[in-house]
Amino acid sequence: MSALAARRRHPLATALIVLLGLLVTGVAYAAVMPSTADASTSSASADDLEQGKKLFLANCSTCHGIDAEGRNEAPSLIGVGAAAVDFQVGTGRMPLAASGPQAPEAPVRLNDEQTAQLSAYVASLGAGPSIPTDDMIDPAEGDASKGAMIFRTNCAMCHNSAGAGGALTKGKFAPSLDDVSYKHIYEAMVSGPQSMPVFPDTTISPEEKQDVIAYLATIRETPNPGGLSLGRLGPVSEGLVAWIVGLTVLLGFAVWLGAKSS
Repeated sequence: MSALAARRRHPLATALIVLLGLLVTGVAYAAVMPSTADASTSSASADDLEQGKKLFLANCSTCHGIDAEGRNEAPSLIGVGAAAVDFQVGTGRMPLAASGPQAPEAPVRLNDEQTAQLSAYVASLGAGPSIPTDDMIDPAEGDASKGAMIFRTNCAMCHNSAGAGGALTKGKFAPSLDDVSYKHIYEAMVSGPQSMPVFPDTTISPEEKQDVIAYLATIRETPNPGGLSLGRLGPVSEGLVAWIVGLTVLLGFAVWLGAKSS
């Protein structure tokens, strides 16, 4: 018994217990956390990855570096995943034509196959969010009412409650979501392009992201009750129209009545 007690009091016993605790904590954390590994990498062939590397060197390495670790203001692409690349390239924001406060949507310069190859190559450099499948972005499978609550809580302060977009600081802006594909909306949520925050699955689950898409689909399909949307910018545009049109009509009647009475 005394020998066992002596071993327990050994100076290395405390360090061993701490290391064991860290090991158990790490294993438990890895077990419960959702994986960010990109499924598109495993499905890509060696030829696709090679073609993706060539596309990267030709179109992206000037800013992001040959090793994709970033340079100057261009961020590192290691660990961004295929979703970020598919969003940026699929919306024409990248390759960037000119520097500015933010990259605007532009004509797409790479076709679908090239975009997939480039996305797979970047995803092979480090695990990250993957491109969503069709069943993940089907608005018919989401709950629009739940999506409205999630959107108003997390997105409306920048994109407007109807997804019409709005101005930000320093020349930046939140774009309108009217014509954005559901795939790119999902990818923007998981990758957080430019000023947009990242919404990982631990913050907004894949099911809740689908609810947001269902809500935006409902807005697109719902006709405007008043006939004109006025940009769906809310009381500012509506009030401006009311003042300009209303006052013009009233002044016109006043002038007409004055001319008639004289």
